[in-house]
Amino acid sequence: MTRKKNISKYKFIALLIISGIICGASAGAFFALTNDLPQIQALESFKPSATTRIYSADKVLLAELSIEKRDPVHLDSIPEYLKKALIATEDRNFYAHSGVDIKGILRAAIKDIKVRRFAEGASTITQQLAKTLFLTNKKNLLRKLKEAILSFQLERRYTKDEILTIYLNQVYFGSGAYGIKSASRIFFGKQVSDLSIAECALIAGMPKSPSRYSPHVNKELAVRRRNVVLKQMLSTKIIDRQIYDKALKEPLYLMKRSTTIKAPYFIDYIKKEIEASMGSSNLYKGGLSIYTTLSYEIQKTAELSVLKRLSELEKRMENNGIKEPSPQAALVALNVSSGEILAMIGGKNYFKSPFNRAVSARRQPGSAFKPIVYAHAIERGFPQNKMILDTPIAFKRPGKEELWKPRNFSETYSGEMTLRAALAKSKNIPAVRLIEILGPASVSRFAHNLGIESYLSPYLSLALGTSEVTLIELTSAYSVFPNKGEHIRPFGVTEIIDQRGRIIWHARPSKRIAMSRSGAAVTTNMLEGVIKEGTGRRALSLGFSLGGKTGTTNEYKDALFVGFSPSIATGVWVGNDVFSTLGEKETGARAALPIWIDVMKTAHKNKPYQYFDIPDDVIQIRMDITTGLPATGTSKTFALALFKKTSNAIKNQ
Repeated sequence: MTRKKNISKYKFIALLIISGIICGASAGAFFALTNDLPQIQALESFKPSATTRIYSADKVLLAELSIEKRDPVHLDSIPEYLKKALIATEDRNFYAHSGVDIKGILRAAIKDIKVRRFAEGASTITQQLAKTLFLTNKKNLLRKLKEAILSFQLERRYTKDEILTIYLNQVYFGSGAYGIKSASRIFFGKQVSDLSIAECALIAGMPKSPSRYSPHVNKELAVRRRNVVLKQMLSTKIIDRQIYDKALKEPLYLMKRSTTIKAPYFIDYIKKEIEASMGSSNLYKGGLSIYTTLSYEIQKTAELSVLKRLSELEKRMENNGIKEPSPQAALVALNVSSGEILAMIGGKNYFKSPFNRAVSARRQPGSAFKPIVYAHAIERGFPQNKMILDTPIAFKRPGKEELWKPRNFSETYSGEMTLRAALAKSKNIPAVRLIEILGPASVSRFAHNLGIESYLSPYLSLALGTSEVTLIELTSAYSVFPNKGEHIRPFGVTEIIDQRGRIIWHARPSKRIAMSRSGAAVTTNMLEGVIKEGTGRRALSLGFSLGGKTGTTNEYKDALFVGFSPSIATGVWVGNDVFSTLGEKETGARAALPIWIDVMKTAHKNKPYQYFDIPDDVIQIRMDITTGLPATGTSKTFALALFKKTSNAIKNQ
């Protein structure tokens, strides 16, 4: 009996010890979570402060970012539709939970498990406020636990209406708008109380992703998000069908933005990148000094050239009976060896249309895609003097009886010709025959390796540039050729310095070998041929080493010229947002190339003459362009053509 009592005694002592350990560990964990949490006091007095300044590479002040000092808006002054839209969109159980919505967390967790990724968040308005004011955007369990504790504290100290008021006065709505009063003024030039239902819906939809849904960044996406919020308002019976239909059709009229920002499309581009990595609070409130890659001298030339050349184009369009719409342009200039963005234009007038066509618009590149097909052929061992047929051809399309019959732009055919001549003359049929040999899927993979990120349809028509891409990725792909086969992801910021003068971020360029050095040299040599012997002859006036390619899509809807020197790659696109014609004969050579020439002339001003790379495993031969054989005294056209030493090149293929 005594023995049993002793065992029970030991069990009791052990239980006490284990309980003590558990309690101690729990207390320690709780202390670790709470000892560095901020005090929830005088929450309403939070004010943004220091000004962030953005500079070009040539030390020009491009922009100053700061948050205006503002008076908070009382909840009674905020339209009921805005409050209800926000709650319906962000936190339907706002008035029921105690800071954390357990049901919402479970619902989001189940959805995340089903799709095997973080597809849905479950943060309440209170949690969002806690994160906005006290925590970082880092996604981890510790931050979520701290967020929950702070949310409970906020709920104990403030009423629901007070939390909603503070949230609306502090939350970030994008484009530098902190708080509902600032958002109302920046986006619509209105008092908060004067917002329409459609405008309320647009603002209510922005906190989920401010840098993405800001109408000053992407107007079309902002409208789509607004319409989603309106639908939620309809489904939760905040509005009826009649109000919904009317709000859905309401045009979006935005307040014109300040004109004090230089290179505004570029500024928006880097702001989005910085917000994604460092958060909007650091960007707008941190008093940072941001040093960019932009050359303001090149940028200014590009802006003036776009205005001048588009004005000339508009006159030609009017003479052809085309009065609407007004044409747009986009431009990207890159440092070939570093990936630095030297200039960026996303449209004719940022303050009328802030949509950045250089990085966000996907358009067909037309013949400007052909160099990628030819580069892949060179990598696969085809020499540039290989003969290929330029004769009419028809292809059977999967699941269709009608044959596909590609045609040359000129509707003339040259019979057998060299790859170099086919590219220089921008012949369609040889490009299609070539991609048939290589395989469309193989060309697509090669293009992605060069830096094309957009989806490319693996069909024969890919050779003619029918898959839509962005201008920046196409220009980046071209930069591989003069950069010895190395791809460098474009970037716009070199370093960021805080208020104390400390470097808190600096660029780490993403590099990879995209093709062989010898293949890049041969492709570059062929693109020199486009300028010397083909559709880019107008660029010869610049007088230095250049390679490039024109691009024109069906019915003259898009005009492009993408090209490079040994140090700078520049892409230019001209077209209409509604995919209508620019007018007959408005090719890449006529509508886009003049802008390219203006920019490249300034970019190379006072620079010594540069030569393209010729690696040791490449030979240079004086080739007859027509026959592909070594040039003789009777050759009418010839070029110093490059070949891989392994290609047995000079034998007629």
